Amino acid sequence: MSVARIEVIVRDGERVVRLSGRWTLATTSLRAVALSAELGAAADPDSSWDCLGLEAIDSAGAMMLWRAWGRAWPLLLLIKPEHRRVFERIDAADQEPRAAEVPLSPLHGAMVVGTAVIGIGRHLVDFVALIGQFGLDLVHVLRNPADLPRREISANLYKSGVRAMPVTALVGFLIGVVLSYLSALQLKQFGADIFIVNIIGLGLVRELGPVLVAILVAGRSGSAMTAQLGVMRVTEEIDALSTMGVPRGQRLIFPKVVALTIAMPLLVLWSTSIAMIGGMVSAQLQLDISYGFFFQTLPRVVPAANLWIGLAKGAVFGMFVALVACHFGLRVRPNTESLSANTTASVVSAITIVIIIDAAFAIATRSIGLPG
Repeated sequence: MSVARIEVIVRDGERVVRLSGRWTLATTSLRAVALSAELGAAADPDSSWDCLGLEAIDSAGAMMLWRAWGRAWPLLLLIKPEHRRVFERIDAADQEPRAAEVPLSPLHGAMVVGTAVIGIGRHLVDFVALIGQFGLDLVHVLRNPADLPRREISANLYKSGVRAMPVTALVGFLIGVVLSYLSALQLKQFGADIFIVNIIGLGLVRELGPVLVAILVAGRSGSAMTAQLGVMRVTEEIDALSTMGVPRGQRLIFPKVVALTIAMPLLVLWSTSIAMIGGMVSAQLQLDISYGFFFQTLPRVVPAANLWIGLAKGAVFGMFVALVACHFGLRVRPNTESLSANTTASVVSAITIVIIIDAAFAIATRSIGLPG
C-alpha cells in the first residue's frame, strides 16, 4: 500500500505542492501529526497544488488538506473529478448557514407563565381523572368482592408498611428525643417542667407523627411506586396488560392506594409510640420526670380526639401519597430521563400535598372546635 507523500517543487519562481499516494484513514492515521506539520510548512497562499498523482482519498485525508488550505480552495488546483467531489462535499458542509439565534419575543415571560399554567392544568385534570377511576374501581370491588386484588394489596401492605417500620421507628425515636431536649431547655428556665408532657404529647400525636411518617413514606414507598409504574411504561408492560384486557386501575393503582391508606395510620401509631418513648427517656434524663408520671399525665393533657385526628391524617396522607405516586408513574415516557424526572416530581409533589392537607386539617379542626 503506497503511503501519502508531499513534494514541494519550485520552478521559475512558481511554487507547486505535489501530492501522491493514498490519502485515506488507513494511511494517514499513523502519520497524522507529521503530515499535518508538512502540510502546514508547504501551504502558501500563492502555491499551486497538483493532486493528479493521488491514488485514493477519503474524507479523513480530504479534511486534513482542507484545513491546510485554510478551509478554502487554493488559487490553482489540479485534481481528478472524482477526488474534487470529496472536497466539494466538505465545502458545501462548511457553507451551510448557521442557525441564527431567534430573538426573544416581548411576550416571552407571558409564554413561560402560560406554558406552566397549562402544564399544571393538565396535571390537575389527569389527577382528578385518576381519583375518579379509583372511585369507580372501589364501587366495582364493593359490588363484586370476588374481584378484590387480595394478593396485590397484601404485597403492597408488606412493602409499604412492614418494611417501613425500622426507618420510621428510628426517625420517630430521634425526633422524640430532640423535641423533648429542646422543650426541656426552655421549660426549665420557667419552672414549668411538667408541661413537657403536653408539648410532646400534642406535638407528636397530632402533628409531627403523621407528617413525618407521611414524608418518609412519600420518599420511600411513593418513589418506589412511581419507579415501578414508570419501568412498566418503559418496558410496555402496561400496554400489554391493556391488550390482554386486564384493567390497569384495578390491578396496579387500586391495590397501592388501598394498601397505603391502611398502612399509614398503623405506621403513624407505631412511629408516634416510639417517639413517645424517646421523649420520655430524654425528659427523665433532662428534667428527672419519671416514666410513671409521664404515663399518668399523658391521657389527661392529650384528649383522645387528638389520636383519632392523627390517625385520620395518616389515612388521608397515605391515600394521596399513593395517588400522586401512581399519577406520575403513569406519565412516564419510554425513556430513562423521563423516569428519573417523574420520580423526583412525585416525591416533591407528594410532600407538598401532605403539608397542604395538614394545614387544611388544622383549619378544619379549629373551625369546628375540636380540642387541642
